[in-house]
Amino acid sequence: MAAAYVGASVMLGLAQGLGMNLVAANIPQIQGTIGATVNETTWLVAAYMAPNVSLSLALIKIRTQYGLRNFAELSILGFVIACVLNLFIRDLPSALIVRFMSGIAAAPMSSLAFLYMLESFPPEKKLNIGLPMALTSITLSAPLARLISPALFDLGGFHAVTMFELGMAMVAFALVYALPLAPQPRAKVIEKLDVVSYLLIAVGFGSTAIVLVLGRLYWWLEAPWIGMLLALAVVCITVAAVIELNRKNPLLDIRWLASPPILHFTGVLLMFRLVLSEQALGASSLFQALGLTNDQTRSVYGVILVASVAGGMTCAALMKHGKEERIHIAALIMIAVGAYLDSRATNLTRPEQVYYSQFLIAFAGALILPPAMKSGLMSALKKGPNYILSFIIVFLATQSLGGLLGSAVFTSFVTIREQFHHNVLIEHIALTDPLVAQRVAQLGGAYSKVITDKVLVNAEGLVLLSQQATREAYVLAYNDAFMLITAIALILLFLLIAHIAIVAIRNKMAAPPLPATA
Repeated sequence: MAAAYVGASVMLGLAQGLGMNLVAANIPQIQGTIGATVNETTWLVAAYMAPNVSLSLALIKIRTQYGLRNFAELSILGFVIACVLNLFIRDLPSALIVRFMSGIAAAPMSSLAFLYMLESFPPEKKLNIGLPMALTSITLSAPLARLISPALFDLGGFHAVTMFELGMAMVAFALVYALPLAPQPRAKVIEKLDVVSYLLIAVGFGSTAIVLVLGRLYWWLEAPWIGMLLALAVVCITVAAVIELNRKNPLLDIRWLASPPILHFTGVLLMFRLVLSEQALGASSLFQALGLTNDQTRSVYGVILVASVAGGMTCAALMKHGKEERIHIAALIMIAVGAYLDSRATNLTRPEQVYYSQFLIAFAGALILPPAMKSGLMSALKKGPNYILSFIIVFLATQSLGGLLGSAVFTSFVTIREQFHHNVLIEHIALTDPLVAQRVAQLGGAYSKVITDKVLVNAEGLVLLSQQATREAYVLAYNDAFMLITAIALILLFLLIAHIAIVAIRNKMAAPPLPATA
């Protein structure tokens, strides 16, 4: 039965994660199906994330008030219905509506995956073994989506992807009804002002998610609606904070969230999400800039998948009291080494050259989150059960919005550096230079058999040379981004070691003196 509950947890985590990642990993392939541009198709990711980033806040209280069994059954039923609706996507408007509903329906799946995994272990092993395994199973969907998506698109395009989503949802549906969770005591915890506060937070978080997903495509200072959405987010979150500060039983304890330890914890998680964006976007985007498709890079994601499982199992074996800092030190060293190895990429770099670096980063990524979540959860438990909700919101917000923020920062940095390197490269391209003229003639020679006009042949050669310059600029930009990740990881490593040393010195100074011996 324990193995069955573990399997149910893995299935729920994969069903939820694949629904999101199969779309995000195949934007170029999906745009043709729905007749949209790349920017318009990326709105599907924004529509999914807009409700998803905040719903966990409401679901925790709903689960407490209406019962875990009802919550699980209705959640998985809603998820199946959303997957069925994906079969009826025909154009961009219908796709946006369905993806928005899918984001709502998928929000409870992560919670259920956690609960089913923790159900499998006795109380003393829930945090040390169950927590790492739950987090690992949820993260497997990202590399798995890129592994299986080429085969799915070969079978039937976007329709095959949606059918696969529905199949996963139906299996998860059967498992939830066959394997009930242990009942928990109910309590009437929802108040009228909870609804008002949640709606304000949902609008604020949702607006922020849309901006973080699409800001780099429409560019941050170019589209007026980006500023409007950010202003709306600030207003809504500020009003929600004012309401919560003046409530006797707040939905969120703002004062506790603003305390130095929690702000420190939040900052650490955000920094971790930023350095982990090297793998979430770095390798895949670099290969895409080099003209490689998902089918040609599948082996890399196989390595990432194996490394993630190995890292999760290692974390479960090592995560004992007092070892969290050591695990984080090892993880940061591996991320720094992996990012540095990736920073030496060239236009000839292929998947085989990044196996080792991506294995290191994936292994480290599986080590980082469980100890951080465990330490934060223990801190919240010491304050009382009412603080659990506030802690979970901090953790989920840093993982969802933090992940989007890390991706936005990484891709924006790459765009800025690409423009810089491109301008430097094209400064030296002049037809009066014999080497440039020779290269243009060589590149244009490919068209000489079908184009007789020498001027047009040279024009085609210039186009190809410009494309090569753009490709080289992107490679240099990604190398700069990888070096930035290396620097951030090393800075975090230094700060972590300094923090451990300072705490050790304080504890030693605060310790009572040993009694004198006769």
